[in-house]
Amino acid sequence: MRSLPLPLALTARLAPVAVLATAGWALSSGPDTSPAAKDKTPPDTTNRSASAPATQAATKTYAAAPAPCESLAGKTVTSLVPDAEADGKEIPSTDTDVRRTCSWNALKGYDYRWLDVSYEVMESDEAARKSFEGRVADRGGGGEVAGLGDEAYSVVNLTTEDKQQTREGTVLVRAANAVVMITYNGSDFESKKAPGTTEINKGAIKAAKEAVAALQDG
Repeated sequence: MRSLPLPLALTARLAPVAVLATAGWALSSGPDTSPAAKDKTPPDTTNRSASAPATQAATKTYAAAPAPCESLAGKTVTSLVPDAEADGKEIPSTDTDVRRTCSWNALKGYDYRWLDVSYEVMESDEAARKSFEGRVADRGGGGEVAGLGDEAYSVVNLTTEDKQQTREGTVLVRAANAVVMITYNGSDFESKKAPGTTEINKGAIKAAKEAVAALQDG
């Protein structure tokens, strides 16, 4: 089989890529029964045993991102990215509790596929919601995905470079205080065409469902 040069954009992608709760305490002492104390008015001790107010930490549904390369079943990986290593490759992160990404890519014959699964865990549901909404706003032309997380969005775009088409699907999901992002794309280097919109969209949504399930399973 003859080798074909990859488009510049794809070549670049293939490169190595308590708050503590404070409790008060009661101060108590026995009554002073000395003669001098009998003529004194007893102090008001009504609130002496009241505890100081406690500060509770905001509850987070998810404390850390799951292992992204273990989020998809092996058969899912091989069906979406033929000839890819099922283990995938995790992208280095400065904070793996907060952000983790795994990538799979392979060229089978002339067909190329790339798949990313990313998790980002935030401090609150509201922070995750704002992040989700901002990312959706940057990717117009898609639509909602029903029954996936608390809210989900899917979009597919076609790009052409040096007469080579690439079709890429993105699925964004917010689940409580976490955002899951799937990127799935493909090209045919012989025909220079891209796989169909339905194929890419269904593949991205399938990966998203498994990724969200992995998050929920902890």
